[in-house]
Amino acid sequence: MLATVDRPNTLIALPTQRRRPVTTELPAAPSRKHNLAGTDRADVLRIISDPRTPTYVTEYANGRRRYSYWRPVDPTGTGGCYASLPTAECDALHVAGRITLGEPVVDPNRTTYRVRPAARPQPATRPEPAPRTGLEPIRAPRERARVA
Repeated sequence: MLATVDRPNTLIALPTQRRRPVTTELPAAPSRKHNLAGTDRADVLRIISDPRTPTYVTEYANGRRRYSYWRPVDPTGTGGCYASLPTAECDALHVAGRITLGEPVVDPNRTTYRVRPAARPQPATRPEPAPRTGLEPIRAPRERARVA
């Protein structure tokens, strides 16, 4: 500080955050891993199926839809906020019948539905055996072992 008092016209380079170079070009888009579509759908379905993450879809008056879920706080302290899901993947799961929408909550500008995984179809049941008509035993009685 004394240096600025003694020399009022001299600037001193104070330690500050590292400055980025000024460029006029737009930054390149960050590279994304190209996952298979099935993997993305599996991840989305896993999130929707998790009971700790309530999932909703909000449909706005202009027709736009947004799928989101509550991200719980994890041990690292991140979370505790809403996160969005890919709309195209969620719409594909809805068309395929893998997820269902609950009762609507209607506001003037939007309608919100709870999203849940669809109930799995029950496996085919076995046909009932024909009723027995006689009094024959179901299982033949075992013979007792004789002690000599």
